[in-house]
Amino acid sequence: MNTMGSLASAVRQNPWTSAFDATLLGVAMMVSLLLALEYEIVVFWDQLTERQRRIRMEEIFLLSVLLAIGLVVFASRRMKEAQSDREREMRAAYEAEAAHALAMQDALTGLPNRRALEAAVERAIAQPPAEGRMHAFYLLDLNGFKRVNDEHGHAVGDALLQSVAKRFRAAARQEDLVARLGGDEFAVLACDLDDRASALGVGERFVSALGNEIAASGRTHSIGVSVGVALYPQDGRTAEAVMHRADLAMYKVKAGKRSGVQLSEAA
Repeated sequence: MNTMGSLASAVRQNPWTSAFDATLLGVAMMVSLLLALEYEIVVFWDQLTERQRRIRMEEIFLLSVLLAIGLVVFASRRMKEAQSDREREMRAAYEAEAAHALAMQDALTGLPNRRALEAAVERAIAQPPAEGRMHAFYLLDLNGFKRVNDEHGHAVGDALLQSVAKRFRAAARQEDLVARLGGDEFAVLACDLDDRASALGVGERFVSALGNEIAASGRTHSIGVSVGVALYPQDGRTAEAVMHRADLAMYKVKAGKRSGVQLSEAA
């Protein structure tokens, strides 16, 4: 029943080639019968109208064999077409999924990009934390990166960003989302934290991650980071509000010209 259903589906999906094969099968059987009976076409049709004319057993056997062969060929071609259609659909789905993944990934570091981060923040807000707990959004801006980039070139700067991304990923909790927003700016989303002290502790891990010099392209570089933290729902009820609060807190750290973590004043 399954095979017949698949065959019927394949015929519906490929009507023109199915009709062509069916016509070809009919013609082949007619020609084969004419050859077997050794009649000319006109005589053959006349003979079929005579009641006395009977098809012999060997002719029935020949027609049955030809019909079976034709049906096998027809069915196998339909199933092959159906398999090709499925493969094309799977390939299209895979390519679409790959394209979506690339669209959500930072090409240089392999981290999620701004689009992926914003989507994750929206999802986190749609699933608020339990009473007394909170989500934390961190905005991280590197200190000293521009100097390295200007003095040693973009290739060294890119290598440095890749190393920083690895350190941030290692410093984050397994469930945290670490993203690169662009340039020397990163962000982290940490969900379901206990309290402000826990949020501050997560932020300090990123500062500590850059406590040692970073090797890039045969040189070592001293890079710091300013971290601004905003909490949900304390600092805002929308993704835009929370991210804006984190941005303001980060610039307060930046103004002090040293690495550190700052919780939003609204918290």
